[in-house]
Amino acid sequence: MSELSKQPVGGGRSFRALFRQILHLQESPRRTALAFALGVFIAFSPAYGLHTAMVALCTWLFGLNFIALLAGAWINNPWTIIPILGATYWTGAFLLGRTDAPTFNWQDLSFNGIYDQVLPYAGPFALGGLILSILGALLSYPAAYFFITKYRPASPSDPAKPLPPSDRVS
Repeated sequence: MSELSKQPVGGGRSFRALFRQILHLQESPRRTALAFALGVFIAFSPAYGLHTAMVALCTWLFGLNFIALLAGAWINNPWTIIPILGATYWTGAFLLGRTDAPTFNWQDLSFNGIYDQVLPYAGPFALGGLILSILGALLSYPAAYFFITKYRPASPSDPAKPLPPSDRVS
């Protein structure tokens, strides 16, 4: 039984096990790094709630590896979402020359009240998300390529068998 098949599945899978699995994919380091970088682009995308769907769509449209895409998208997770949201807004606000801090009136939680309060910040948030998505992808591609080429087993006699690229979305 290979070490990868002993890893817990689902919510118990660690990031370390996921990256180890990426290192054993049967595809070129460039293609794996590209999938990871596109996943990072998705992670910083302001389309919250659609990240997993975007990963599945990119897997299907471009034939990229689902695991590598998902690993990049998981940069945005419960531990990093607040810093990413803050950086996204403040990057957009800085580029648009806005200095006002976002405020929220907790007394009016109706749909129209929330919409009216959030709408003025949508522009800076979308711009910041686009900029950070591009920067994240541009920085993560060479980093992923470096780590994949450095740590991917070079000899075919390695006891861990490489995994084939995923051809399904589920």
